[in-house]
Amino acid sequence: MRTLYPEIEPDEIGFLPVGDGQELYWETSGNPDGKPVVFLHGGPGAATSAAHRRLFDPEKYRIVLFDQRGCGLSLPHVSESTDHLAANTTWNLVSDIEKLREHLNIDRWQVLGGSWGSALGLAYAETHPDRVTELILRGIFTLRTLELDWFYEGGARMIVPELWQKFLEPVAHDERHHLIRAYHRLLSDPDPSIHGPAAVAWSTWEASTLTLMPRPDLVEKFAEPSYALAFARIENHYFVNDGWFDEGQLIANAGRLREIPGVIVQGRYDLCTPAATAYDLHVAWPEAQYTVVQDAGHAFDEPGILSALIEATDRFAR
Repeated sequence: MRTLYPEIEPDEIGFLPVGDGQELYWETSGNPDGKPVVFLHGGPGAATSAAHRRLFDPEKYRIVLFDQRGCGLSLPHVSESTDHLAANTTWNLVSDIEKLREHLNIDRWQVLGGSWGSALGLAYAETHPDRVTELILRGIFTLRTLELDWFYEGGARMIVPELWQKFLEPVAHDERHHLIRAYHRLLSDPDPSIHGPAAVAWSTWEASTLTLMPRPDLVEKFAEPSYALAFARIENHYFVNDGWFDEGQLIANAGRLREIPGVIVQGRYDLCTPAATAYDLHVAWPEAQYTVVQDAGHAFDEPGILSALIEATDRFAR
């Protein structure tokens, strides 16, 4: 069973202006002359962490991490202002990735993304297949209606009803027929007494269901008010807009990935992004290696998922 590589520090950090008043935090670590790889974090609205550097052999990879618009260390942070939220779209993020690649003078790079990062990785690779050497995806999420309805409109309630009840609490009874829209109103409200509890409820619902076994430390991290507010506002903004995708677009366009070596890693008991989506992608992109981890949920650092990811990055490093 593979584990994370030892801790490393960035050797270079910066802020990249990408237009619309946005600046992306980015960093590089590992071998400056190594194989380039870019990591795409989840959410949307989460952020990178030091652990994400450790998915890659630092002697073989030039590791690029960045925080997507409005979250992490990128500026401005959505917990402080929603003025720039309208420009935070999937296709602007795809453009941001290209701007970062050009800024770092990288011709082609490996792409690794999980959860929302898998959707962004698919969108980027299907748009710029000539820039992707390999594509590693985990916890597949494509923002189809059935995926959003499962996790945010009541499907997952059948598995964790007590957690679902906490998710419902900020929402008035007469608004519970469409929870994504109801939360959009709450999270957009300028009153902290309204948007604050809603953000924490939204974020902790997700944190409570990420792992096969409960992780109180993860729930505590997601409940931190500024993190929760950026996470919930950005994620909900993407979901009310269907990710700016046509229904089923990412899987329908998977034929564009035919020439890209790929790996799909999926936890069997992933409550957030159930295995059906990973299987649908596998059918549409049969050239990619398809690995189902039988004793895992959604999180990248669950042992079986982590091992499968590092096995993939090690193999592609060669």
